[in-house]
Order: sequence, then C-alpha cells, then structure tokens
Amino acid sequence: MQRVHAAWTARLLAALTALGCVAVIFVAATLHPEAKGHATHTQLGLAPCGWVVALNKPCPTCGMTTAFSHAANLHFWSALKAQPAGTLLALMAASIFWVALHVAVFGSSLGSLCLRALRPRTVWIALGLLLASWLYKIAVWGA
Repeated sequence: MQRVHAAWTARLLAALTALGCVAVIFVAATLHPEAKGHATHTQLGLAPCGWVVALNKPCPTCGMTTAFSHAANLHFWSALKAQPAGTLLALMAASIFWVALHVAVFGSSLGSLCLRALRPRTVWIALGLLLASWLYKIAVWGA
C-alpha cells in the first residue's frame, strides 16, 4: 500500500496554522491572569469590555484571555474557573499546534482526518458549550 502525503500547499498551510497556534499560546503565557477572572486582555492594549463597562455583565467571551493565560501556564483549574470554553479552546489550540506541526514536517494526512470531524453537529455542540460557559460566567459574576 502506498502512503499518501499532503501536498506542499497543505504542508505550508499546516506550518502557518502551527505558527499561529504557538504564537497565541506564547502570548497567553506571557500575560498575568487577572484574579477577577476577566480583563486580562487589557494587558495587550485592548480596551475594557464594552459589556462590562455598560452593563456590568460579562460578554459571551468574557474570561477567554484569562483562561488561555492560565492554561498556557498549566493552571487548568484556574482556567476552568475563569472560562470553561476558553480552557477548551486553549487545549484545542495546543492540540491543533501538534497536529499541524506533524502535517507540516512529515506530510501526514492527519490534518484532513481532523477536518472531517468539523461537521454541523460539532459546531452546534461547540456553540452550546459557549452558551453554557457564558451562563456559568453570568452566574459567578461578582462572586
């Protein structure tokens, strides 16, 4: 049986994907997570969240940067408390990095196998998890 290798364009895309993932993880690792579980993004020069300023309520992605920062520093319990969906995304970014690096270096077809998992059902589950994480964030807001 002949082994199928990824085309050079797929390998280049995989290398760029791996580079993007590692860049995000590296930046997250250099941040100091805010103890209040949100607003870590302001260390990047970004403005405070408009939802928090206007409504004193969390937005759907509130705590994501904080969760990424905790996860990048291997503080998974703190990451989960900050934003469960953000923790999952950070773990996914790390996993995608390794898969993409493997595809880029070895020409593996593993990337196309992983992309097949991206079905409408998977997207709906992800959106449900984001909604559940937002409801969690609302519930613990100010606690």
